[in-house]
Amino acid sequence: MKDAIKTLTVDKLNVQIYDSRQAMGEAAYMLYKKHVQELMRTQENIRAIFAAAHSQDDFLKALSEDTDIDFTRIIGFHMDEYMGLGKEAPQNFGNFLKNAIFSRKPFCKVNYVQSDATDISAECKRYEKLLKEAPMDIVSMGIGENGHIAFNDPHEARFDEPTWVRETSLDIVCRQQQVNDGEFNSLDDVPQSALTLTIPALMSSKKVVCIVPTERKAEAIYQTLFGPISESCPASVLRTHSDVTVFIDKEAAKLILTI
Repeated sequence: MKDAIKTLTVDKLNVQIYDSRQAMGEAAYMLYKKHVQELMRTQENIRAIFAAAHSQDDFLKALSEDTDIDFTRIIGFHMDEYMGLGKEAPQNFGNFLKNAIFSRKPFCKVNYVQSDATDISAECKRYEKLLKEAPMDIVSMGIGENGHIAFNDPHEARFDEPTWVRETSLDIVCRQQQVNDGEFNSLDDVPQSALTLTIPALMSSKKVVCIVPTERKAEAIYQTLFGPISESCPASVLRTHSDVTVFIDKEAAKLILTI
């Protein structure tokens, strides 16, 4: 595994910068494996939340090829979902993760958001109940071009959100990112709302591994690390968590490599 080309600490946040996406993803996987194996020494099962985005591709590929982790002791969740696209829609995040990792490893259990639920409020409550059955152990996530984590976009993100799962509207930057990622052909095709885990739900996890590649994320990375800790950049809240490591490639780090 290649070494980081630069490391830094901002508040409580550990940052590792790599020369390539592949090196970034492999390094994130190695830390993730270390965390999971350490947790398994003291508890029977691990409760893990996964992000569904192409920013996670390199990490998920490495994780799917793992031969050391006992996946039969991992209970999986995902952090957001489109509602109403149809259960088999390839853009659904549950389907993305099923193809990338959930069907590739023998998980103890995977809890999917029911993307075809007609009562959104009831589905939020159902999924929140599952999340709260026991403490969350580890989350792997990205940071959006607008600084969001999960679908907590700046205009609706709340650090003190009382619920763990909610329906939220998606801002233009977030929706355009889905087009940029190749998931939709045009902005008009992207849903205007989705179900998301809230910031308190994500922050409740004992460990956070954050993977953020590409130049399109450079401004969001800069604001996450050096802007105010504010809902205007939801990812800035990661600086207050006790155990977060952010892995980025040199393209996403272009604004901070000279600091």
